[in-house]
Amino acid sequence: MIGLVEKLDGPTQTMSELLSKLEAPFLLFIRVYVAWVFLKSGMHKIGDWETTLVLFEYEYQVPLLNFELAAYLATFGELVFPVFLIAGLGTRFTAIALSFVNIMAVVSYYATLAKGAGLVWHYLWGSMLLTSIIYGGGLFSIDHWLKSKLGKD
Repeated sequence: MIGLVEKLDGPTQTMSELLSKLEAPFLLFIRVYVAWVFLKSGMHKIGDWETTLVLFEYEYQVPLLNFELAAYLATFGELVFPVFLIAGLGTRFTAIALSFVNIMAVVSYYATLAKGAGLVWHYLWGSMLLTSIIYGGGLFSIDHWLKSKLGKD
């Protein structure tokens, strides 16, 4: 019986080692992909600011905020937080902040998103941000570099 367990454990160990080597590049990919999505949206907003203000005033229904303040906050979040996320600086905090931006986008534009497939993308980005919140920036991040320099594991 022990021989069977050892035979089955060998491939499992090999797969586990391979997957652990892919963790750092996977976490980097997630950070860069999600950051790119938000950066692109922020660049689009500042590229046509008048249209952005009109959309926030009449189309998006951001609760509890003046439309102009909501436009500025959304654009700020989509331009600043992705830079930190790509660098892996304050990865968990930054992913939480972008999660709020993502949630506000869904809440304020839900009626239109729910009609099409747009809502699915927000679920995907939310899942990727949750992965960054849980696992942090990984090996290829400033967070990891700072921890190694400060002697914390």
